[in-house]
Amino acid sequence: MFTQQLMNGITVGGIYAMIALGYTMVYGILKIVNFAHGDVFMLGTFLALFCTQTLGLGYWIAFPIAAAATAAAAMIIERAAYRNIRSADKLAVLISALGVSIFLQNLAQLVWGTGTHPFKSEIALVTFKIGGVTLSNIQIGIIILCLVLMGILYYTVTKTKIGVAMRAVSQSIPNARLMGVNTDRIISFTFGIGSALACVAGIFVGIYYDAVFPAMGYNYGLKAFAAAILGGIGSVPGAMIGGFVIGIVETLGGAYISAGYRDAFAFGILILVLIFKPSGILGKLRVEKV
Repeated sequence: MFTQQLMNGITVGGIYAMIALGYTMVYGILKIVNFAHGDVFMLGTFLALFCTQTLGLGYWIAFPIAAAATAAAAMIIERAAYRNIRSADKLAVLISALGVSIFLQNLAQLVWGTGTHPFKSEIALVTFKIGGVTLSNIQIGIIILCLVLMGILYYTVTKTKIGVAMRAVSQSIPNARLMGVNTDRIISFTFGIGSALACVAGIFVGIYYDAVFPAMGYNYGLKAFAAAILGGIGSVPGAMIGGFVIGIVETLGGAYISAGYRDAFAFGILILVLIFKPSGILGKLRVEKV
């Protein structure tokens, strides 16, 4: 049973990690928390639902279109809601993010209603029994794709030219601008890539649970934010680790103690880590000089 629940936790944790990457990338560059990210994740899920069930597109065509549309929406949000107030008080940015979150959730309810929608999958469910552990092809696909996409993102950030620009902007926007980096474009790209990954995570949720609803962004966004904090917000590997830890802990806690306290287990481990290591698992304490 332990191994079975561990694999279930890894599957859910991969989804949390994908969403958490958006939080940690934006914070790493702008030092702001994009609280609208959970609802961008929800929007991406419904865009994928619209492409498959309303437009009748095949999955392999619909999903890239939905991810690209979600990235474009995030770039528009960054331009409209954040760009002009980057240097303003952090409270102003927080209020703007909450406003975007409320707008997106109400827009989704207006367009798709408030009920739960099935997310019909073209993928036939196949189960495999490996050493007493039952895994479905959907679980295996989610875990592999999560790891592949996270690996591609990590390589992009650490080894490519645009990744160097992202790291330069995260160190100092004015200095990066003086070195010829188009900081606005890099920040917009960061919002876009994080939101595209969140859309993929939303597609995984739809396929795995066969149910999506307009308010889903709140719960998943909160868990993903906790994962980013747990891993060390601003650290890409930390967000990955934090997502898997949150997923495994809540799944094991729900299986062995009580399913009604799944959220309590997830946030309990977050509190313990922050008590003993406030910067998170891979985060580093920074001393600000005044």
